[in-house]
Amino acid sequence: MSDPAPFAYEGLDRVIHERARLGVLTSLAGHPRGLTFADLKRLCALTDGNLSRHLAVLQEAGLVVVIKGFERNRPQTLCRITPEGRERFLGYLDVLSQVVRDAAAAARAQGAEIPADGDVLPGWATA
Repeated sequence: MSDPAPFAYEGLDRVIHERARLGVLTSLAGHPRGLTFADLKRLCALTDGNLSRHLAVLQEAGLVVVIKGFERNRPQTLCRITPEGRERFLGYLDVLSQVVRDAAAAARAQGAEIPADGDVLPGWATA
């Protein structure tokens, strides 16, 4: 039996799908030892408050860990993706890749024509 809702994309995790959080996880996935708050802020072009809020959401979901400490007697915050976060992020990327493949296939489908403005289906009327 075929999937009755092939374009539902249940694996698009709403926690990850937000643009800033996607950027944070992408940055952290590429730096398994972690990134400082300042580096993450710069890489994702976020403000202190915005990054703090998104990290809190990701931390609450178990996707990242935030470690507060000191380096050379200065406070420092280190952010890392968790093993669960990496697994969920990779699963999300798999689903997102499928979305891109499906969208490209639909856009390239033979005979698919974009109607001109005002064209409607036979039997339909416009207001």
